Amino acid sequence: MSVAPFAPLDPAVYREVVRRALAEDVRWGDVTTEAVVPPELAGAGVLRVGSDCVLAGLEVALECFRQLDPHARVVGARREGEHCEAGQVLAEVHGFAAALLTAEQTARNFLGRLCGIATATRAYVEAGGGRITVLDTRATTPTLRALEAYAVRVGGGVNHRIGLDDGVRVTTSHAALAGDIGEAVRRVRAAGTELPIEVEASTLAAVDVALEAGADTVVLRGLPLAEVREAVARARGRARSEVAGGVALASIPEFAETGAEYISVAALTEVVAPVEIQFDMAASGGAPSA
Repeated sequence: MSVAPFAPLDPAVYREVVRRALAEDVRWGDVTTEAVVPPELAGAGVLRVGSDCVLAGLEVALECFRQLDPHARVVGARREGEHCEAGQVLAEVHGFAAALLTAEQTARNFLGRLCGIATATRAYVEAGGGRITVLDTRATTPTLRALEAYAVRVGGGVNHRIGLDDGVRVTTSHAALAGDIGEAVRRVRAAGTELPIEVEASTLAAVDVALEAGADTVVLRGLPLAEVREAVARARGRARSEVAGGVALASIPEFAETGAEYISVAALTEVVAPVEIQFDMAASGGAPSA
């Protein structure tokens, strides 16, 4: 199945993140590399994947090398969103060997994490068969949300809320503090927001209350499959339906058949396994060209 196109990641989003990540790793210097590798030695490194994956975050990884060697050259970079098989080369990086070696682990950390998210997302999207939109959640690594949300888009998913300011979601906690769902929604409307209102409901009775309150989307949190079907039927023509809460990959086809428009999956960014990234280096002789 085809995957929705995605925009390239703006370098301004990740340059400072990469700088801080390198500072965290290098600290006062790479004592091993400084002792072993002559600073003028030219080198070449090959990035490759250790398992099948969807490529995401290569430019972030390459930024790690460029920040330590601004004249580093990249050859043969593969395209973001491509399916890569185990052992395939993602890019070759040429520059000062010491700089490449020092940046290696940080580059691999970013790339492995983002490829893992894109690969997991693609699996969920394909399981839905185009019948349901796969959303991410705010269960992201602190300070890395923009990068992880990008990897979700590369995998074919859709970002839900990047931050608390770009969507209204009345949770069970909001309802409890307001007194009930209806009062929570009333307060949101009284605040004058023009954003669509999502309301979490963990029972069919709560679904009815959310619909009566005028929710634009009813979030069916933790409902069993049979109740999701019933809730979607009740909401049809009145509000959109979103399945949420502990959604497993194997259950996606069944939830997609209910007619719900959305399914949000925290596992895309919360517990996803990183893809193994390898970096093989060799000296290339002389000094790298500027």
